Amino acid sequence: MQQRSSSAQTLPDTSVPTDTSRQKQGVFVTFENSPFQLYQPYPPAGDQPAAIDALVEGVENGEVFQTLLGVTGSGKTFTMANTIARLGRPAIVFAPNKTLAAQLYSEFREFFPKNAVEYFVSYYDYYQPEAYVPQRDLFIEKDSAINEHIEQMRLSATKSVLERRDVVIVATVSAIYGIGAPEDYMEMRLILRQGGLANQRDLIAQLVRMQYRRSDMDFARGTFRVRGDTVDVFPSENSELALRIELFDDEVESLQLFDPLTGHIVQKVPRFVVYPSSHYATPRDKVLAAVESIKLELRERLAELTSMGKLVEAQRLEQRTRFDLEMLAEVGHCKGIENYSRHLSGAKPGDPPATLTDYLPPDAVMFLDESHQMIGQLNAMYNGDRARKQTLVDYGFRLPSALDNRPLKFEEFEKRMRQVIFVSATPAAYEQAHSSNVVEQIVRPTGLVDPEVEVRPATHQVDDVLQEIRLRTEQGDRVLITTLTKRMAEQLTDYLTENGVRVRYLHSDIDTVERVEIIRDLRLGTFDVLVGINLLREGLDIPEVSLVAILDADKEGFLRAERSLIQTIGRAARNARGKAILYADRITDSMKKAMDETARRREKQIAFNTAHGITPRTIHKQVRDLIDGVYSDKAAKAMEVKAEKQAYASELLEMTEKEAARELKRLEKQMLEHARNLEFEKAAALRDKLQQLKSRLFGA
Repeated sequence: MQQRSSSAQTLPDTSVPTDTSRQKQGVFVTFENSPFQLYQPYPPAGDQPAAIDALVEGVENGEVFQTLLGVTGSGKTFTMANTIARLGRPAIVFAPNKTLAAQLYSEFREFFPKNAVEYFVSYYDYYQPEAYVPQRDLFIEKDSAINEHIEQMRLSATKSVLERRDVVIVATVSAIYGIGAPEDYMEMRLILRQGGLANQRDLIAQLVRMQYRRSDMDFARGTFRVRGDTVDVFPSENSELALRIELFDDEVESLQLFDPLTGHIVQKVPRFVVYPSSHYATPRDKVLAAVESIKLELRERLAELTSMGKLVEAQRLEQRTRFDLEMLAEVGHCKGIENYSRHLSGAKPGDPPATLTDYLPPDAVMFLDESHQMIGQLNAMYNGDRARKQTLVDYGFRLPSALDNRPLKFEEFEKRMRQVIFVSATPAAYEQAHSSNVVEQIVRPTGLVDPEVEVRPATHQVDDVLQEIRLRTEQGDRVLITTLTKRMAEQLTDYLTENGVRVRYLHSDIDTVERVEIIRDLRLGTFDVLVGINLLREGLDIPEVSLVAILDADKEGFLRAERSLIQTIGRAARNARGKAILYADRITDSMKKAMDETARRREKQIAFNTAHGITPRTIHKQVRDLIDGVYSDKAAKAMEVKAEKQAYASELLEMTEKEAARELKRLEKQMLEHARNLEFEKAAALRDKLQQLKSRLFGA
């Protein structure tokens, strides 16, 4: 871990790598006064070097807002990684949704394998907020399912940002929702040193206050166990290592990190800091002070409700709050503790909550990826939350202070913004109004140019799309089709399936994980065509797609606005044969603007390629498992199976009918034998070969 004073953060514009060490394909690069070690699979190319220089210079010159206008496939993530490494400051990268955040996290993990790359998104797999519907007198209790892995990653993110300088956090709007104040979080830490004083009873009491559970049977994350003079703690922010504290009398004899599964000692450490098990852990004195101030607010609110004649509401509020107060006084936390966050933090009414942005150092750099979407999201969060909570307060389910447990208002987020770089292919009005420095990244490192755009009449769009799909799939390419309505997407999917096209349909009901899997299957060639409505836009990285078809492009509206069209056309920009077809009976203003902008970029890219003798080539990117940020075995196996099938298909073409019949018998016999031996995977592989052979012999 490298600690540096804030004065040593800037770099000269002409910074050159001070150290490089060769990897299999790329190079590790470090910069002067920077704690980051950047893995460069290839050096910056195209418009990237100029963009990196301009952004670094802008930050060092004190520019508060800058925009990186980078076209699809120009390597904006790589530019961000290089900028972060050159600046040597902690960074936070905001993404508009979990799918994109997972993709960014995976890529940053590859660029910074030796630094702390963290992931901070909502940890709810399912979340039903507390709500009341007065018309039906229906109260909906809060219900949620927390994803343990993501909770651990969130805790790891706050720990890293408090301890290290070489940290990159990938976050969604979850980062503007309240978590515990950083001062309380730091105060609740348990700092242990070998040879330091530690009484066992005090140690256990402190762990309980930090919301660790004692569990001698099930030793899992966020628990501890006691065996004689040994206390084992499984830190909440860690997924692989636990801490063994060996005491002798009132002294820490040794601290060891061990594998909780095998019990194998990994290393001895002279010092270790145990962080609270939750962001909402609060020191005992603050909890007791909060109990008193909640009682005071309750008294005032009960008097107010009674004077208004709302006796049912008053009785409901008293019963619910008294129960919570008792829990707080006895165990230090209660269900729905976040509704009392204002009292626990000692803030004034109306004060903004403490969020992840408060954990960041003052010199951190913020990136807002796909900023044209992010700004709108950040703006919308507060109002929706306020409307729901106001009803709960009015009907006596919560105290008025619950309104202060909220996301930040946009103005409050603006005050917490550090130096910001907006990243988008289509910056919106906010970025254009605020950015004093707009850096264009139009030329791609691969030499790929923006797709050719063609307009065709919408009258026979479906039949025309079918013809185009056949041409593309013969070349082994994939196709994206975007429609205006869910119904049309479903009908089109059915029609294409009837015509023998391998097609899937992506819509809003599909959860994040399944969405990622569908996109991965498209890349692996499990199917060839993906139909969608609004999800085939920002950040989808599918180099295999050579055609994007936009149906009903002349229907003006949100889905066919200039920015939406540019983003959708851009999905075909990672392929050398990239083409976009807009089906329309007239050319709208949005279409004209989108086509003109695409033509402008295309012209600039072709001129660059001609001047430098570059031949565009399709990006070949390995299919990865997004969250792990490492190559997926599943994906690799699928690629192997695909290669085997192709090899077998070419073998079949050379077989005579007699040989094919013999092969059929042999495969059937072998398949049944594997099934008898319960080797079902091998049997399934042979079944697929049999199907290939039968379709070759009988056309079945």
